[in-house]
Amino acid sequence: MAASTKKRAANMEEIAQALGVSIATVSRALNDQPGVSTDMRRRVLELSEQLNYAPHGVARGLATTQTHTIAILTVDRALPLSSDYFYQRIMLGAQQALAERGYFLLVNALRPEELADLTSLRLIKERRVDGVLLAGPEIPSRQILALRSLKIPVVLIDNSLKQTAVDCVVSEDEQGGYTAAHHLVEHGHQQIVVLTGPLAWPSNQSRYDGYRRAILEHGLELLECHENETTIDSGFRAMQTALAQHPQLTAVFAVNDSMAIGAMRALREQGRSIPVDVAVIGFDDVEWARHTEPPLTTVKVYKRQIGALAAQRMLQLIENGDQAPVRSSVGTRLIVRESCGCWQRASELPLPNSL
Repeated sequence: MAASTKKRAANMEEIAQALGVSIATVSRALNDQPGVSTDMRRRVLELSEQLNYAPHGVARGLATTQTHTIAILTVDRALPLSSDYFYQRIMLGAQQALAERGYFLLVNALRPEELADLTSLRLIKERRVDGVLLAGPEIPSRQILALRSLKIPVVLIDNSLKQTAVDCVVSEDEQGGYTAAHHLVEHGHQQIVVLTGPLAWPSNQSRYDGYRRAILEHGLELLECHENETTIDSGFRAMQTALAQHPQLTAVFAVNDSMAIGAMRALREQGRSIPVDVAVIGFDDVEWARHTEPPLTTVKVYKRQIGALAAQRMLQLIENGDQAPVRSSVGTRLIVRESCGCWQRASELPLPNSL
């Protein structure tokens, strides 16, 4: 009987021994952590593929045929996907682009235990998909790199890694945050609070950075309230904190529309009129932003275009995987409605040319 030619999956200890480095160095490289040189990070990632590395001993599939199916994985946010308009629109954009090429899109909202080990998902282990779109900033870096080690095409959506180059499609969040804060300053506001989620999430950090740049450019004080999520409830809590700490504030920039809507609720409960007493700007321009009372001024993210670009990049990787990672960025636009108090002056303002 002929011996099996299937390669055994290596572990971190074997990779470390082969490279003459510590297991900690290998771990940092495989988890997109700092403290590893660019050259060593490249060598670890390349060797992990050559030696068939997979976390927890997960075996590689030996798929030889295409399924013409792409998975899009996002985090279960305790809302049906039909209610999560931000990612729903991204998915529609991806689905349309894939359908034009004869591919199907498989949607999966990940539970916490699934998020902790993406390589153990049945669709991954059994190679039921040709590639994976990972949507959202909550997906751990380790899991992203673990999928890539299995030589499955991966494209990030609304997320990126700090230390490792990975294909991704994002919006111009820093520019959008700057435009929102700059708009408020231009209209006379000097006490502008920002409501954010975790700054470990790239989009949150970038939107906060844009706010920070605009505020410091005008010599104003940074007023900020951070929460561990970006929901209506966290926006409500953050606004309550902001009012307690900065009762004279006159404007709010929230890093997404959910937090902005929660902030508007907190303002109303404390007798603050919007926009007479406090102006409010959100980010994303989700479906229900125009239906708030008053309608919400927000930074528009072109969600369908993001989904389409991610799908197109995925098809390129499937056809020719030996390519340098590409970071694609989609512009944003300030949509002026009633919540900021100046909606009668313009319906839409483009981003400043100087950005």
